[in-house]
Amino acid sequence: MRQAHFMKLSFDNYQQDGFYDEMFKPDGSVRPYYRRLLQRFSKLSVEDFDSRRQLADLLFFNEGVTFTVYGDKKGVERIFPFDLVPRIIPNREWAHIEAGLTQRIIALNLFLKDIYNDQKILKDKVIPEEIVRQSKHFRKEMVGLKTPRDIYIHVCGTDLVRNSDGQYYVLEDNARCPSGVSYVLENRHTLRRVFPNLFERYGVRPVEHYPHELLKTLQYIAPRDNPYPTVAVLTPGIYNSAYFEHSYLAQQMGVEIVEGRDLIVKDRNVYMRTTRGLKQVDVIYRRIDDDFLDPKVFRKDSLLGVPGIVDAYRAGNVNLANAVGTGISDDKVMYYYVPKMIKYYLDQDPILPNVPTYLACVPEDQKNILENIEKLVIKPANESGGYGMLIGPQSSKYAQNKFKNLIKKNPENYVAQPTLGLSRHACYVDENLFEGRHIDLRPYILYGEKVVIIPGGLTRVALKKGSLVVNSSQGGGSKDTWVLEGNR
Repeated sequence: MRQAHFMKLSFDNYQQDGFYDEMFKPDGSVRPYYRRLLQRFSKLSVEDFDSRRQLADLLFFNEGVTFTVYGDKKGVERIFPFDLVPRIIPNREWAHIEAGLTQRIIALNLFLKDIYNDQKILKDKVIPEEIVRQSKHFRKEMVGLKTPRDIYIHVCGTDLVRNSDGQYYVLEDNARCPSGVSYVLENRHTLRRVFPNLFERYGVRPVEHYPHELLKTLQYIAPRDNPYPTVAVLTPGIYNSAYFEHSYLAQQMGVEIVEGRDLIVKDRNVYMRTTRGLKQVDVIYRRIDDDFLDPKVFRKDSLLGVPGIVDAYRAGNVNLANAVGTGISDDKVMYYYVPKMIKYYLDQDPILPNVPTYLACVPEDQKNILENIEKLVIKPANESGGYGMLIGPQSSKYAQNKFKNLIKKNPENYVAQPTLGLSRHACYVDENLFEGRHIDLRPYILYGEKVVIIPGGLTRVALKKGSLVVNSSQGGGSKDTWVLEGNR
């Protein structure tokens, strides 16, 4: 039994099971840009690989790279699961993704500027007005407010999936408080430590500049064209699931991290309390949802926000990233209309298509959903993190009937999509065994003076065999994502 530890790593028994595989072609041969990686891994013993996995876990533990699972009896803090086999994207493929994401964030920003000002897209009946008005995340307080530089979404995480046809599709946009970029940076840092020679040989595009680009974006959107703006990161506090990321980004940018109690509004200006007295804040990278931002405007019971901050925002004395009201653009019903937004504002066809989507509030679509619920993925319009979903093929009759009743009762809150055959990637399961696991990709987009997209992003992995849910809160993990230089 002991000898098994000294066996070389092998992909000989790897099964594709009919899914698009990122690492192997349908005939079982390795894709050209993975050959060097496979050669390197095949020279490792199981024991050596396990020791590197243990080193990676130790590095994550020492860095405090954790996330929070609320209501879990096993404990709150978890180390984010990390698979050592990186996902590789050739540069030409990445250029296509980058163009599609740039097109999309420009259109979404034009949409937000429009619906909170002239509302031309509603007057032209491209999008039904009642769908916008009824959206949980439409903020009437933003109507008529001009944001600095006319930018609403400054930071966006757009989830992409690759179907069995090999094409990338946009699964959803995350325009409120997209999280996960700290894992991108820590994954890269960790894999560099674990396999120090791989990067130079491969020519992997760097991601370490993200905090610098984020800071530049936040400084660019400062009100009153302040050349030396004070920037702060606003967090709900240490018990928030993404607190590690909040503190990590603040530290990397060299700015203060604050909670609501650290800020005060005076004369429609925002100040933070410091040991030297009050200091005015110009830009706040908020990681708090609209509902909890200002108890004078939104939820009166919120202890996380800052009383009066929306008034200061409307007065143009502070800017918020992302803008209040951006949540309507990542509403899952509004997602259906993004291709129409791209056509309306840019007169272009989408470079990255949406997943085919049915709206339960449309009678014909609802009929189709109810008749085929066992084949579809049902999503509530305003949930995130993989919660509140029904994955038809993996669901019981009881769950299907429950969702049918929910859809009939509140059709405006549900959309449906076909179950995609998400692409898979090799993951290390146990001693000398690699199996395919479903993955997605969340690139991170910054919109300041120009659109900047970190090369790659967060590849999330559904670690449970057969699962399609990649969210960390639902048992997912991640991989480092390599975008190759030049024509590689």
